[in-house]
Amino acid sequence: MTMDWVSMSDTVILEELGKRIKEYRLKKRYTQQNLADRAGISAFSISKIEKGQPVSISIIIPVLRVLRLLDNLEMLLPTIGISPVEALKLKGKTPQRIKNPKSNY
Repeated sequence: MTMDWVSMSDTVILEELGKRIKEYRLKKRYTQQNLADRAGISAFSISKIEKGQPVSISIIIPVLRVLRLLDNLEMLLPTIGISPVEALKLKGKTPQRIKNPKSNY
């Protein structure tokens, strides 16, 4: 079943992510303390994640690493491709910054 992430509130998304992380933890047969120790974070942080409470991405990354879910970040934020037309315009150059067009104020 595909989730309709766009229509979900931030709170509901956090709750769903916490629920899924808990399911993976249980599947691996880790206690919250086991997972916390392996990830180098506190069991309190694991509890917060699983309850759907906000935590820093720097807390989530080691948890995903221990659960062997880190490769899924590629689906979350895939590399942006460049179209053939853009490649020709850039001629092998990567833009370093975007300039705002001058406006008359």
